[in-house]
Amino acid sequence: MTRRAEAATIVAASGLAAFGVVLVNLAREGGVDAQVGLTFLVFVIAFGGVHLAARAWAPNATSLLLPPVVALTAIGFLEVYRLDSGRAGLQRWWLLIGASLAAVTLALLSTHTTSILRRYRNLTLLISVVLLLLPNLPSDWAVPLEGLELNGSRLWVVFDLGFTEMRFQPAELAKLGLVIFVASYLADHQRALREAHRRVGPIRVPEPRQLIPLLIAWGASVLILIWQRDLGASLLLFAGFVLLLYAATGATGYLVAGWFLGVFAGVASFLAFDHVQRRVVAWLAPFEHYQDEGFQIAQGIFALGTGSLSGAGPGLGRPDLIPNAATDFVFAAVGEELGFAGTVAVIALYALVVAVGLGVAFRSRDTFRKLLAAGLTLVFAVQVLLIIGGILRLVPLTGITLPFMSYGGSALVGNMILLALLMRISHEEAV
Repeated sequence: MTRRAEAATIVAASGLAAFGVVLVNLAREGGVDAQVGLTFLVFVIAFGGVHLAARAWAPNATSLLLPPVVALTAIGFLEVYRLDSGRAGLQRWWLLIGASLAAVTLALLSTHTTSILRRYRNLTLLISVVLLLLPNLPSDWAVPLEGLELNGSRLWVVFDLGFTEMRFQPAELAKLGLVIFVASYLADHQRALREAHRRVGPIRVPEPRQLIPLLIAWGASVLILIWQRDLGASLLLFAGFVLLLYAATGATGYLVAGWFLGVFAGVASFLAFDHVQRRVVAWLAPFEHYQDEGFQIAQGIFALGTGSLSGAGPGLGRPDLIPNAATDFVFAAVGEELGFAGTVAVIALYALVVAVGLGVAFRSRDTFRKLLAAGLTLVFAVQVLLIIGGILRLVPLTGITLPFMSYGGSALVGNMILLALLMRISHEEAV
């Protein structure tokens, strides 16, 4: 795909978002209003800006990453607007902020290249740890920056601006920093990790001393779960780290060890925490607990079933009956109003993003860039699998957002920066 074709897809996807707003307005007995033009304008400015930034600072980057991301964002915005037009207005602002930071990322890395991330990996780790700990700040002190607990989990930071409050989820940025640190560590120790192992039948088992990084990551994920009761972030960080270890070494022993540690931590957290028990109960028996724990998942299943093949149409379904549909269950909302065809299209778009990201990793000659691209893509893929799998009852619901589609400013900003990093790696490897 050429840059001209990429620009055309951006305009087309922006038109799709605006047309979706028209359909929702018609379903509400409205029509074409300022929201339609504003949506088209914001999408063109945001993704057009990233496109121009790539032309200027990463001209050799793959042109296959941006189009599916624009399409996913457009479909997600359509459902967010249908569910809550006020949140949709905020989502437009976050899209502009995320696109601006993505362009800034491309500009900064054009001067120093991604090698600067490897050089300052310890500082990146420190910043990431601080970000993860920010939600533990007191909620009632005099400082304008406070932690916030919602639904039994401490995931948010509230910044009081005086005239309004801004909420942010620091883990969305922290995960990028942790991937950068882990990729740097593995690039420096890849040979030792590959060679220091034993064979137990067909399985390569690492030496006990080589499991120390894995144990540290496991312990960190458990601590996050204990302190903040954030099951989603714990699973995401740990699964991403184990998969990246496997990608760096090819040793299945890491996968086996990671699976056992994950199961142990999951069972222990189920026995220790009420909110984990509620999520497991909702996963296993949503209809038996329809009035309480299972209500959200049951409503999501009803929405997917009601959508049938082609859906009820934008604005004509009832995804508003699903609690927190704009954040946790936007995929179910797509299933109801765009049908099975819409959900398959969404999954195909995500599969394309993952395939392109892994392709960037496979083609990279530099070890650090290879592992960084693989880590970013794997974390992205795990996040998609966890939330869609939770809605489809394949795994317990974790409460994390669906990338580029769910309402949430911090998630959108983090994923836009992730996109910029992948584009920059693609450019550097093509030179």
